[in-house]
Amino acid sequence: MNTALPEAVLFDLDGTLIDTAPDFYAVINQLLTEHQRPPISYEFLRHYVSNGARAMVGAAFQLAEQDERYDQLHPRMLELYLQHLGIDTKPFPGIPSLLSWLGEQRVPWGIVTNKPECYTTPLMEGLNLQPPPGTVICPDHVRDKKPHPEALFLACKELGCSPERSVYIGDHARDIEAGRRAGMHTIAASYGYLDEGEDINSWNSHFRVDHASDIRPILETLYCDR
Repeated sequence: MNTALPEAVLFDLDGTLIDTAPDFYAVINQLLTEHQRPPISYEFLRHYVSNGARAMVGAAFQLAEQDERYDQLHPRMLELYLQHLGIDTKPFPGIPSLLSWLGEQRVPWGIVTNKPECYTTPLMEGLNLQPPPGTVICPDHVRDKKPHPEALFLACKELGCSPERSVYIGDHARDIEAGRRAGMHTIAASYGYLDEGEDINSWNSHFRVDHASDIRPILETLYCDR
């Protein structure tokens, strides 16, 4: 491996590596239809995807934090998502070529996500990204999920790399917090699912990219002067 390059590159999943919003959009609107509610717009939902299924349900149905309707709506939404898993989900533009380049450079890559394994594994199998990830860490594999750095330490251990010479890329403040707490270089992906009005600069990431194609130039020069 080129010593000027990182030892490993880790990605958040939803909103960073792959665009899952189209599938969630279909599922949430199906759930709204089941309850005789009008559909929501794609752009509205996109702001909530990185915050998880519960947040999407709450936004779509305008529920308060402790609303008892979550007990019915949240499980049904997850049931519908399993049925719609990976239908319209695709890697973000620029990701396939980035992964191909990492493979050519023999830089291992992996995934650290807060998405449960029961959704992540079949989704990744269906996408068949090449080269395949060297590790996929879900909340099922750790005691504390992001923004705790435990999952990132586990990923680095499985890849045989040091966190200090590795990079974590994410589209949420908790991703950057986790990466920094692990001692990694961090890249904030502004093309992901940012909350409405979110100030991405407040995350204090080492770098920011507006498109996945902007990641490679950072990786190529990150350690050149070190």
